[in-house]
Amino acid sequence: MTAPQHVQPPARSATAAETAYLRVKAMILDNMLPPHSQRLEAELAVQLGMSRTPVREAMLRLEQEGLVAITPRHGMRVLPLSAADMRDIYDVLESLEPKAAELLARRRLPGAALRPLHDACDAMEAALATGDRQAWAAADEAFHRDLLTLCGNRRLAAMVMQVWDQSHRARMMTLNLRPLPSASTEEHRAILVSIADGDGDGARELFRLHRRRGGAEMISLIERSGLAWL
Repeated sequence: MTAPQHVQPPARSATAAETAYLRVKAMILDNMLPPHSQRLEAELAVQLGMSRTPVREAMLRLEQEGLVAITPRHGMRVLPLSAADMRDIYDVLESLEPKAAELLARRRLPGAALRPLHDACDAMEAALATGDRQAWAAADEAFHRDLLTLCGNRRLAAMVMQVWDQSHRARMMTLNLRPLPSASTEEHRAILVSIADGDGDGARELFRLHRRRGGAEMISLIERSGLAWL
């Protein structure tokens, strides 16, 4: 089994609980622990090669984030996502992420500071040209994460990332069912142009339309495919 790619390895100074949290979360988001899967605390501890205490703390944190449900003596169960869940998630993203784009534009950062966003757009365009959906998804995620990091509002970024993480699994499971993301790639580039120009209103509106179109596409795909949950 290959190592999960979604969550970066923790720094050397990370606590055991933080390490356990990042590893279990990566397993969930990358579908190594699929929806409805059940794991006892002791089982996860053995799988991770850790003691039960940090695993217990990790499970509690994941429950707070809405990724799992914990039942005494039965461990944790990975929660599924329905089309209705995805609709709620995209409502939140459509409300909050455009504000992050606006804030970043109004910061008027120098071009070098926006380099990660340019690199992400370049990578999306290169992946689109070769039809590499996995590489495109990685670049798409990098764009959104870097934008949130650069927006200057840590609380807003944390709120968006919690919801973004909940939807990651659904995005990856439907990645090969969707058309090649040409429109999304163009939208990312247009948003970046507005940010670089310091156009807060334009960046906000472009991001709102991007999220609305993407959410409608995702929910329609889930409903048409007959998937009860993801």
